[in-house]
Amino acid sequence: MSKINLSVWNVEDENFWNSTGKKIASKNLWISIPALLLAFAVWIMWSIIATKLKAFGFNFGMITAEMNPAQIAEKLKEINSLYYTLPAIAGLAGATLRIPNSFLIGLGGGRNVIFFTTLLLLIPAIGVGFALQDVNTSYMTFAVYAALSGFGGGNFSSSMSNISFFFPKRMQGTSLGLNAGIGNLGVGVMQKTIPWIIGFSFFGAVGADGGVVVGEALSGLQNAGWVWVPLLSIATVAAFIGMNNVITGTPKLPSTVQGVGKTMYMIALGLLAAFVGAYLLIGLKVNMWIVLPIVVVLTLALMKFATPGDIKTNLNKQFAIFSNKHTWVMTIIYTMTFGSFIGFSAAFPKLSQDIFVYTNADDPSYINPNAPNFLMWVFLGPVIGALIRPVGGWLSDKINSGAKITAISTIFQILATLAVAYFVIQARSSETPEAYWWPFFASFMVLFLTTGIGNGSTFRSIPYIFSKEQAGPVLGWTAAIAAYGAFIIPKVFGQQIKSGTPELALYGFAIYYFICLVLNWWFYQGPKAEIKNP
Repeated sequence: MSKINLSVWNVEDENFWNSTGKKIASKNLWISIPALLLAFAVWIMWSIIATKLKAFGFNFGMITAEMNPAQIAEKLKEINSLYYTLPAIAGLAGATLRIPNSFLIGLGGGRNVIFFTTLLLLIPAIGVGFALQDVNTSYMTFAVYAALSGFGGGNFSSSMSNISFFFPKRMQGTSLGLNAGIGNLGVGVMQKTIPWIIGFSFFGAVGADGGVVVGEALSGLQNAGWVWVPLLSIATVAAFIGMNNVITGTPKLPSTVQGVGKTMYMIALGLLAAFVGAYLLIGLKVNMWIVLPIVVVLTLALMKFATPGDIKTNLNKQFAIFSNKHTWVMTIIYTMTFGSFIGFSAAFPKLSQDIFVYTNADDPSYINPNAPNFLMWVFLGPVIGALIRPVGGWLSDKINSGAKITAISTIFQILATLAVAYFVIQARSSETPEAYWWPFFASFMVLFLTTGIGNGSTFRSIPYIFSKEQAGPVLGWTAAIAAYGAFIIPKVFGQQIKSGTPELALYGFAIYYFICLVLNWWFYQGPKAEIKNP
């Protein structure tokens, strides 16, 4: 048994687990968690950056001196929609990259994959640091870095799949809940860190007139990217030195070069599909509901037909999950939980800004003088959703059913969504919208709470529905499709804010949640359930 590649791994055996497995599994989990936390931070950082781009006057060269006030007001609405599109692009790329990441552990080995995918996060972090130095940076530059931030979103699927191979079935809910829950905490950590760190002016920046500004607020904005670089460097080294590849996850244990090579190739295919999607969305302005299936199908087609023989053989075995109807049922249900969590995390700050700060629909530049300091509070939503996630897995392990916990959390998720919609309507029609900030905020916190519990309970169910061989790829696949919530929700809110009806988006989400409640009951709780209360 080599130090990196573990060719003997039988954690269902009590003696092996206690003598050998537990220590190694714990070490891999505690290296995996901070790497995943940073991945989430880089992926969803656009939720805060988008609010700051507006505050600091980044207009991407779309407003010219010869425009009259009416034309400027109309153009500002268009630019505001583009601010929403940046986190949506990051969401699209992150979700798309989760598809190849779902199958990477079986190809490249857990240690090799986590090391390399963490290393890739340095590209968008450094790129954003440079882009935010200049208020005249083009929209396309930001769009490219938003797409590259998708590396962070993709990492979730490989990370969860990897951890599932290290722990026995009886501990899946707790171990996966810890990895995902504390990993998801990266969103809240980021949403608190960036507003704080940009207050420090370490470097100069370029203002609207092309002159260099030093010591002003603008010159601190670039720290939104730079702050992650030293932390990512440490996490990359830790993964390289301390993690392992296990034979249950990777039947043909590779060398580091082989594993990284396969990982690089598969991620390149996902990135290609993501850039095609971003081009369709921005360049050709194709409808998002058309772009979404095109990108998913293109990614799977590239994986199916554009991979070398040895990779293709392995992928074909893993693609067997698609012939199991429960793969599709759990994908729909898990999208309700994680898709909502990550989508609301990406959209919540900008939505709060548009409803409570920029409150005059006829004048997009008007700022409500009594607006709440939303950036002080919005980070709590992702934090609550992340911290409660392990509790969802733990509760499911306790009562020996993820489906029961999922059903209860879904009912409250529907009620919270409708409550948020109600307070959005009240705020919009009020001359003092700030009066509705706290009930709006409290309802959103309940929404984050329920998505977090459902995250843990749903992931706990999967190892009980699928075989050990299929559970890892299914965990990755469901997480991949669910991540499109980070694309769909900001994009839908951006469209509905532009139309002046953000509550319609919330009504649509509530209907979808009700459909998921019915599916969960029919397949896992009702009298015709094939698998009872997994």
